[in-house]
Amino acid sequence: MEILAKLFGSGDKVKVMKLFVLNPDLVIEGKEVAHRCKLVPSSARHELLTLKAIGFIKPQKRVEKGKKTIDGWQLNPAFPYLGNLRGLLKTELVLRKLELTDRFNSAGKVKLLLIAGIFIQDNDSRADLVLVGDRLKRNAIERAVKAMEAEIGRELNYAVFETSDFLYRMSAYDKFIRDLLDYPHEKIINKLGI
Repeated sequence: MEILAKLFGSGDKVKVMKLFVLNPDLVIEGKEVAHRCKLVPSSARHELLTLKAIGFIKPQKRVEKGKKTIDGWQLNPAFPYLGNLRGLLKTELVLRKLELTDRFNSAGKVKLLLIAGIFIQDNDSRADLVLVGDRLKRNAIERAVKAMEAEIGRELNYAVFETSDFLYRMSAYDKFIRDLLDYPHEKIINKLGI
């Protein structure tokens, strides 16, 4: 994100743009934008107003259950550079794959780090990220995933397995494991020889 942050003048702006590009149909409140992007509300408000001024997002109302109306923001599908920005933001996401091993260094002994879904631009995948290892630290993994979600602008579907559990499930032809391995994915770390 460092290159895009310099290009767009702000890392916060890039986070907000990713949030809307990866969730084009959602109407998102300002405080929800701040929460999802891990920004202070004043910074989120500033970026939202800047993006509104250039026509990237538009104000929109969302009706909640109970007919409560909420004011929010939505991606403007008529924004003239949307296709180019979508490609640029997704390309940057693909480049971040290489940084994944660093993010999980403190998570324990990772033996398999598998990516799919958003990381390889496959919307049909059951998971975006799978970690397999020994003595894995769930808190460290959760912190790393939450940080990635804030940067990416979308919630990640991920699974964590102890090595013995993963190998047992694989030998038992567990449907989730088979789907992960049989469909498009990439192995970033593969010490299991799968």
